[in-house]
Amino acid sequence: MLERRKIEVVGTVAGKSVTFNTGFVALQANGAVLARFGDTVVLSAVLMSDEPKLDVDFFPLTVDYEEKSYAVGKIPGGFIKKEGRPSDSEILKARLIDRSIRPMFPDGMRNEVQVQNMVLAADLENPPDIVALNATAAALAVSDVPIPELIAGVRVGFVDGHFVLNPTFEEMSRSSLDLVVAGTREAIVMIEAGAAEVPKTMLLEGLAFAQDGIRQIIDLIAELQAKVGREKAKVTVVSFPEQQYARLCEFKEDVLRAIISPIKQEREDRLKELKKAIAESMKAEFADFDPLLFGLMFHELEKDVVRDYMRTSRKRVDGRAFDEIRPLYAEAGVLPRVHGSGLFIRGQTQVLSTVTLGSFSDVQFIDAIGLEEFKRFMHHYDFPPFSTGEVKPRRGPSRREIGHGALVERALSYVIPPEEEFPYTIRVVSEVLESNGSTSMASTCASSIALMNAGVPIPKHVGGIAMGLVEYEDEKIVLTDIQGIEDHLGDMDFKVAGTRDGITALQLDVKVKGISIDTLDRALDHAEAARAKILDVMYAAIEKPYKLSESAPRIVIIEIPVEKIGEVIGPGGRNVKRITQETGATVDIREDGTVFLRGNSDESVHLARQQVEMIVKDPEVGDQLLGRVVKVTPSYAIVEVAPGKSGLLHVSEFSKTRVRSLEEVLHVGDPINVWVKEKDGEGRLRFTAKGRDKESEDRKD
Repeated sequence: MLERRKIEVVGTVAGKSVTFNTGFVALQANGAVLARFGDTVVLSAVLMSDEPKLDVDFFPLTVDYEEKSYAVGKIPGGFIKKEGRPSDSEILKARLIDRSIRPMFPDGMRNEVQVQNMVLAADLENPPDIVALNATAAALAVSDVPIPELIAGVRVGFVDGHFVLNPTFEEMSRSSLDLVVAGTREAIVMIEAGAAEVPKTMLLEGLAFAQDGIRQIIDLIAELQAKVGREKAKVTVVSFPEQQYARLCEFKEDVLRAIISPIKQEREDRLKELKKAIAESMKAEFADFDPLLFGLMFHELEKDVVRDYMRTSRKRVDGRAFDEIRPLYAEAGVLPRVHGSGLFIRGQTQVLSTVTLGSFSDVQFIDAIGLEEFKRFMHHYDFPPFSTGEVKPRRGPSRREIGHGALVERALSYVIPPEEEFPYTIRVVSEVLESNGSTSMASTCASSIALMNAGVPIPKHVGGIAMGLVEYEDEKIVLTDIQGIEDHLGDMDFKVAGTRDGITALQLDVKVKGISIDTLDRALDHAEAARAKILDVMYAAIEKPYKLSESAPRIVIIEIPVEKIGEVIGPGGRNVKRITQETGATVDIREDGTVFLRGNSDESVHLARQQVEMIVKDPEVGDQLLGRVVKVTPSYAIVEVAPGKSGLLHVSEFSKTRVRSLEEVLHVGDPINVWVKEKDGEGRLRFTAKGRDKESEDRKD
């Protein structure tokens, strides 16, 4: 029988109890840990294949994250009532963990590794993503998977003028910073951040604060690892045959000549032809030639050539200086009929963004274990194969596309006006038309332009830039506006988005074992200078929000007493249906009495608003109303101004000129503007169509 021996460490981080235990559950995994922060519990299980996969040219790591509905006492929504495919939120949290641990595995490792995280209990106080990140770090530490260095992760908020380590959901609702950092004791491996236009100094202080918290958690994980005392497995890593690699290195000059070009397609075509020619030559020369291994060797040679060229020539393969941005172009309103559109081009990266405005019924409802119930601002990112000149099938959004869409959404969310100021649901879609590096930051720029073009009253533009790094022992070269080859062969992808007044989003991924805060400080300085140039181009394209597009719906919000909701809806929804039929405006009512009216014209929503207001309150003398004739006789007409609310219009009150019979000028169904002339003690109304009556106004006063 398998021995079960519960091994546990308990500590306090940020004033909260933190527990890691192992040795009792999921013992058939290579490593499994139950992590508990407060009353949020996550199980992380790590598995590794016994043999390497030698038929792939990448490290086969898979990270999954699943939120169980029972963790908060819920039954899943939908017809089948069970957890299904991962939600976008779960995919984003899995990506966050993946990006944190991937750089830590040995170079050339090909053993398949799978990490599975299950949220088993959630207290709706401690966000489970941080618990899962640290459960993964602890499970890797106690397993035989060969990660030589311990890592951990924390979230940092800024509430009431102070940094808060691992803030609660409630604290995050008041925070101007949402900073997630993973790293080792001395270096940072991953950053994911959203911020309310915070300065660089605050971010750097937040990173230093985060590293202190990371060390506290690493101390607990190290204690757990020591108690388990398990040795790491010896794995076979991919190595190059010395003779073959030496022979390949003789083609360095040819590779350099092929790479040096400002045009991506030219460079790729030349490299493809050269690679094919060298492969044919070496295949004839070496009996044990392996095409897959040759591809890895060629990639390594390409990496060395590009990095050496930058170090010796002090410029990049497309001729730019290290801090130089590619040519920029921006344009607003490039499409007809859509509610808003924007085009942004940076070199050979091109993104078209569109904005669609909707009502409350168009919000995205969220069936998850967090506190958020719905989302009224959405950004979606689309990366079609033609953007990179490739022929590939399209099978829905990839995890990368979901991640890029969320990053742009985070960057822009801090300038989106609140619902009280702009009562619209907003969906932005970024279509990548050409890709050569940092399409997510180009999407940020294009989307900001499209929002202003649609008439969304954002106070300022948000622009973004991607920074890179080439690291040597004696030098760290920071690159501004990295293109695809520099992202592929470099050591860092650091995306920075913000306004002229501060940063709204960060994302850091590295290929090395960590980046120092000093290096990130330099990168942020370069990013700020680049962002200023990009924002100048965006403001030249559109300086401030336009008026609302004529093709956009008109939406107004009114508040009604909660006890009047049923009266507005009417039996079987009769009143709402009637308002929609007569005005063309839809009526959405929230449980708190907030009513959203949506129509295709100002007149439509004005009439709907009047009808709703007339249901919940009585009209007063002097009020101007738009009504509908429901009955006509020669001497009077009955005018309805809302379901169940009507009044009398006498022939003498129709016009300042004499009318013999109302039947000659009015018909049932006609709209008519009337004013309340009189109102008796029982609430019966008499109207005039001549305009506001001065005597009635005086009586009202």
